[in-house]
Amino acid sequence: MAGRIRNEDIALVRERSSIADVIGEYLQLRSAGGGNLKGLCPFHDEKSPSFNVTPSRGLYFCFGCEAGGDVIKFVQEIEHLTFSDAVERLAVQVGVQLRYEDGGGRATRADGGQRARLIEAHRAAAEFYTGQLGSQEGAIGRKFLSERGFEAADAAHFGVGFAPREWEGLVRHLRGRGFADRDLVAAGLAKEGRRGPMDRFRGRLMWPIRDLGGDVIGFGARRLYEDDEGPKYLNTPETPLFHKGSVLYGADLAKKEIARRRQAVVVEGYTDVMACHLSGVQTAIATSGTAFGDDHIKILRRLLMDQDEFRGEVIFTFDGDSAGQKAALRAFADEQKFVTQTFVAVQPDGLDPCDLRVRHGDAAVRDLVASRLPLFEFKVRNAIQQHDLDTAEGRLGALDAAAPVVAAIKDRALRQMYAVNLDRWLGIMDEQFVLRRVRDLAARRHERGRGGHGQVSGPGRPGDGRQGNGRQGSGPGDGSPGGGAQAPAERPSFDPNDPDVQRERELLKLAVQRPALLGPGFDEVPAEAFIAPPHAAVRAVIAAAGGVAAAGGVAEWVALLLEDAPNEQVRDLITRLGVEPVRSAQESDDRYAVELLARIQERQLTRMIADAKSKLGRLNPVERPDEYSRLFGDLVALEQQRRVLRERGLGAQ
Repeated sequence: MAGRIRNEDIALVRERSSIADVIGEYLQLRSAGGGNLKGLCPFHDEKSPSFNVTPSRGLYFCFGCEAGGDVIKFVQEIEHLTFSDAVERLAVQVGVQLRYEDGGGRATRADGGQRARLIEAHRAAAEFYTGQLGSQEGAIGRKFLSERGFEAADAAHFGVGFAPREWEGLVRHLRGRGFADRDLVAAGLAKEGRRGPMDRFRGRLMWPIRDLGGDVIGFGARRLYEDDEGPKYLNTPETPLFHKGSVLYGADLAKKEIARRRQAVVVEGYTDVMACHLSGVQTAIATSGTAFGDDHIKILRRLLMDQDEFRGEVIFTFDGDSAGQKAALRAFADEQKFVTQTFVAVQPDGLDPCDLRVRHGDAAVRDLVASRLPLFEFKVRNAIQQHDLDTAEGRLGALDAAAPVVAAIKDRALRQMYAVNLDRWLGIMDEQFVLRRVRDLAARRHERGRGGHGQVSGPGRPGDGRQGNGRQGSGPGDGSPGGGAQAPAERPSFDPNDPDVQRERELLKLAVQRPALLGPGFDEVPAEAFIAPPHAAVRAVIAAAGGVAAAGGVAEWVALLLEDAPNEQVRDLITRLGVEPVRSAQESDDRYAVELLARIQERQLTRMIADAKSKLGRLNPVERPDEYSRLFGDLVALEQQRRVLRERGLGAQ
């Protein structure tokens, strides 16, 4: 596995990558004045531009969806890449030779180069397999595709190929291309035999599995010959490139449509993905040789920009047989890890999307997706149908089976609605009785949850207090302090429209954008002087970076703050502060900075004065005259300082 990219190389890539040029490849940017640029946000639908780019500070920020960051973050988000992959992609564009190091700081150039060699080997293997599909021996693969409604152009679009029934067909080909045997084994393209490496895949139809950047990292292979005793589907083993638990087949083709439509359709196989895409459902993806799990959820949430409740959709499609029903119920366990709505679409006659398209056409596949049921409803109805609803005993048994499902819904409003529906579906006709049953179960679950330890809550939904990705619940925009501690579910205790809070924000904008204006006076103001906890968190980051006195170039200063931020919420707020315009109205920037700083300092002194007066009031001047005199002198000095600051800060009112 490649080591960590050296920090100085990351900084060089960031410095050489023009954020205006990089973003300008994806959307049209126009001048917004003051050296800033503006355009329509690529991360959400909007009619008027709210996406701002500040080249001088190397930042972008959307005031509509609050997406923001530097040039590396933009490439990560727009191309759905990891941080390292985004750096490597930009490095190629700007001509930076990256160096890698292990945990101890030692250079690991060879490890860094191995990934590139394995990627190139997979690309060459994919070309080999696609070429073999058109050969005489590949006729069996072409017949398989044709029987499932796929034409040659369809196979070419998805890169489908054929592995000949030779022991060393691919190995010989790749050796001739200059690849070493060790790389072929490491890539999972070959395995060790008695006489050396031999092809892992033989006599099979081949689907290339690509990462989100479009690079082939593995293969899925379907058995074609009756005398093949291997599994029906054989996938690339775990390699430095391929980790089946975090790969979604078809995501490279579907990612932009998933982000645009805020929908992902999860199917079970490679041919199902093909059938869906060719039928007009271009948001279809599938796992590669493993069950749908947590890592897949993380990828989907990133592709969906899963941050706002009930705006997106994840639709699971399963066969109508018992195995498909069980798979749908397993998916229920992951439902509340999404912020978006989750659905299930099951074809009653047991046809998968591929067979459905062959028998009934493209429209039938689209209809299957359109007929989706909310996953909660599917789970509840599945529990109900196990009972005889024609008898009172059956209805009560169905209620006891379904009520725990409804009680598990963490969103109170949604739970209430499903409880009402449950009464209607059961035909009990006593809504209050059903509601009480569900509420009792929900209360018990809540009590058990309060007594639990180490539980990890999923992304939030309204009313349940869970935290999502920083956009909902507590966060820099609404009152959570920085750091990794678990934030309380209560709403923020400060008013963002409070003039004092707004002055704090303005002062922090200057500290991020124009630190030289503030001087050492700002560094003397402690984090606890800030009313809003998110502002205090940013102030703490500035202190950790050496204070504004340590700021050099603006772009480098912002990059340093972002690097020192303790979490994504604080990082997002720093990005926003770096892009928002400073409201200096009639005053010059210098005067505005002085006034803002004076008002914050005055407020801090007022707190200190109140504390001193409280201590003075508790002292007996007769019993402790020396301490009383010292404290009284401190109070007088503080009052004098406050008068000076108040006069200096009058213009900030």
